[in-house]
Amino acid sequence: MSRLSDANVALAHDIIRRYPRPKSALIPLLHLAQEQDGWVSDDAMSHLAELVGVTPAEVKGTCTFYEMFKLHPVGTYMVNICTNLSCQLLGGEELLHHAEETLGIRAGGTTEDGMFTIEDVECIAACTEAPCIQVNYRFGLRLTHDDFDDIIAALRAGNTPDKLITSNPGEPIPSHGTLGLARQTMTEEQTAHIIAPEQIHEAPVWLTAAAKDN
Repeated sequence: MSRLSDANVALAHDIIRRYPRPKSALIPLLHLAQEQDGWVSDDAMSHLAELVGVTPAEVKGTCTFYEMFKLHPVGTYMVNICTNLSCQLLGGEELLHHAEETLGIRAGGTTEDGMFTIEDVECIAACTEAPCIQVNYRFGLRLTHDDFDDIIAALRAGNTPDKLITSNPGEPIPSHGTLGLARQTMTEEQTAHIIAPEQIHEAPVWLTAAAKDN
């Protein structure tokens, strides 16, 4: 499936109405497309362009700017292994090589069963916990080679690895593209009723108050 499903189209409209301009919702909509399929296809980008009233090129320009959006199919589990300075000094390169040997692929590749993709990545903001990885953006910290093997074995068995940090202990690791297991919903009364700048014709309240004080 590439274009958004009917259920996700309804969700997309719910997301769009929270913004003063439809195209301001583009990043959360790209996340929605990636959550549906695990990656963002050209058809999905064309569909998003229709929904927010921009060109497919504008959607692709946004999509290609951010590392977290994938333009081709990836594994069920995206394994990001940090080899930046702190992790490199504490074994990040060696951990990457071990992961490649364990899974039988090189960085950037996907296992034949479609379960794992490895990426060699820059800093993932856990420098004090090196060497560290992320699996579908869930952190694993201060990992040994045996820890990595345990994570892979648990995921293959359909279990939640003890070494990955989740919101709740034992919470399952969702397929690639799913950032969270809970989604915010808002009624019409709860939205901020933000007005697009071009629709504002009155001076800001703070400016009016300042003029009165002077």
